[in-house]
Amino acid sequence: MATDACNETILQTSLEIEGKASVVTLTKTHLSWEPSSTGKTSDLLTTEPLFRTNSRSVELREIIAVHVEKAQTSETRCVHRGRSSEMCCMEMTSMHPDAFCIHHVTRQPKHKWRDRKVVFHCPDTVMCQKWIDTINNLLNSSELNRPKHLLVFVNPYGGKRKGPKIYREKVAPLFELAGITTDVIITEHANHAKDHIRDTDLTKVDGLICVGGDGMFSELLNGLLTHTEQDLGIAQTPDHRPVTPSVRIGIIPAGSTDTVVYSTTGTNDPVTSALHIITGDSIGIDVTGVFHRNQFITYNVSMLAYGYYGDVLVDSEQHRWMGPKRYDWCGFKKFMSNKWYEGEVTFRVSPNSDSNPRDGTRCWAGCKICKESKENLSDTSPASTEDGAKGKQEDTAGWQTVKGRFVGINSFVMSCKCGKSPEGVSPCCHLGDGCADLTIINHCSRANYGRHLYRCMVKKADQFDLSFIQVYRVREFTFRPLPEGADENSETENPPENAQQTTDFTPLRQQHHSVWNCDGELVQYPDITVKIYCQLVNIFARGIEEPMGKEAIQSGSSA
Repeated sequence: MATDACNETILQTSLEIEGKASVVTLTKTHLSWEPSSTGKTSDLLTTEPLFRTNSRSVELREIIAVHVEKAQTSETRCVHRGRSSEMCCMEMTSMHPDAFCIHHVTRQPKHKWRDRKVVFHCPDTVMCQKWIDTINNLLNSSELNRPKHLLVFVNPYGGKRKGPKIYREKVAPLFELAGITTDVIITEHANHAKDHIRDTDLTKVDGLICVGGDGMFSELLNGLLTHTEQDLGIAQTPDHRPVTPSVRIGIIPAGSTDTVVYSTTGTNDPVTSALHIITGDSIGIDVTGVFHRNQFITYNVSMLAYGYYGDVLVDSEQHRWMGPKRYDWCGFKKFMSNKWYEGEVTFRVSPNSDSNPRDGTRCWAGCKICKESKENLSDTSPASTEDGAKGKQEDTAGWQTVKGRFVGINSFVMSCKCGKSPEGVSPCCHLGDGCADLTIINHCSRANYGRHLYRCMVKKADQFDLSFIQVYRVREFTFRPLPEGADENSETENPPENAQQTTDFTPLRQQHHSVWNCDGELVQYPDITVKIYCQLVNIFARGIEEPMGKEAIQSGSSA
């Protein structure tokens, strides 16, 4: 019955498209048109099937804007200004009062979206306005949940410092076309966006947009979650699940790696990201909370890495003048040094035995695994005493401990795709399953670690199929450096008594420990506790659409 209601015709007439008469039909979900069998542009009511072989159809949610069509020709009028001899020239563009146009999403290879325009000529002005008003009413409905007003933060320093230009030339015109109003803030220093969000009334905006890289997104994420917690007067502790904010976050990529946007849309194309925002697409993504001795440190959404990636980040801070190339240079230096660190990681594996980091699945748009995780999260209700006891018992089950010498300890809550890693460093990781993929890379030769790094950059290569790598899908974990002498005052919580221990450890004192690379930001505390919160934040994205064949792409572009 619901499907029939969605396909019910709201408006149907014969209009002219590119000089040809076509039957145009509007429902709650689609706008479609097909050649008219009569060849006339008179009004038409019909009970014929909505879609035919020669028909074209656009999903209503993918219509960017609809408005009166402007004429192709224009004239310039020059008039004298006041008593002076100055001449003021104005370009006058006439309108077609009996024609309207729609701008809609069209797809291109490599997950890119573009704007396509289609012009409809009506029999008269009244009919034209009726079509415009009807489509706009549907676009502004609560079902589509499109943003009306956005707070935009532009990072002028990130990546190749092209953020302001990208926003001004590629994004702002699209927002204006869609009728979205914006407040734009050019950030001036680190944490500028985070501090601004903390002191802003967010009830007046429909979304927060960052024009920058992963570090800029992390700023907005932490600012939004902290703002929400402070409004509710809730302390940020490991035992408390944060509250999901009502405001969504959007990303316009302008950074060095753009991992978050790659992993949620499949590309780092600014136009594609802007169109995801305009259409109101929304998905929930997992967020990890990082704590040191029960004290909250930060939230994280992509990579949390100790050892190699932490060392690369520290060194890259000394070479910011090199731009994005600093990561390649510093990565090469740290690879050649082949450092390792002693430590102990304790983790609780996912109870879903069918899901693991090497199961071959991909998190496409509409992912079944993420959908089920969200449903389970929604069904969660206050537990009775008996249920609470059962939950506590489950929390202490499934724990494991690994001690050893590690090149790196890496945690991912998304695939972490980027230009250098098209499949991602954890290709089977899901955006919203409430788990993280924990990768433990034991001390190995430089050649072996090079094999792992190389496989991260190659499509269809299993970077985990190496004897010195262990990978788990986990709900939470803790880490502390070893030996104790590395941090004399360290007081890390003891793992559960029933934790299984796997030891590959020869005591050998290290002179120092590494740091954590948290979404491109440094966490200096080596001993941390990490909690994963299922779909804690909603972002403007649909997810990566499953790749189409060449013919399907061409068909989608012509629709």
